[in-house]
Amino acid sequence: MAKATARHILVDSEEQCISLKKQIIEGAEFSDLAKQHSSCPSGNQGGDLGEFGPGMMVPEFDKVVFSAEVSSVQGPVKTQFGYHLLEVTSRTD
Repeated sequence: MAKATARHILVDSEEQCISLKKQIIEGAEFSDLAKQHSSCPSGNQGGDLGEFGPGMMVPEFDKVVFSAEVSSVQGPVKTQFGYHLLEVTSRTD
């Protein structure tokens, strides 16, 4: 069964999500921005969500995590919780 590890940043607006993604592209550290801006409790750990399998996260999240290139920042991804930036840190198929 597929497994992945990922980290994310959860914010309220698409605009903030886009702004944070731009900062990461320009060299800001993902984990630092997660600690500063994420409204998810995982922000305290730099956005780290640990290991999980398909179906353990909301469908919009799963779709990206199990298809995106490892180590690339994806998003904004809209879910019922808000807007996410996602980075798959590892994945086994």
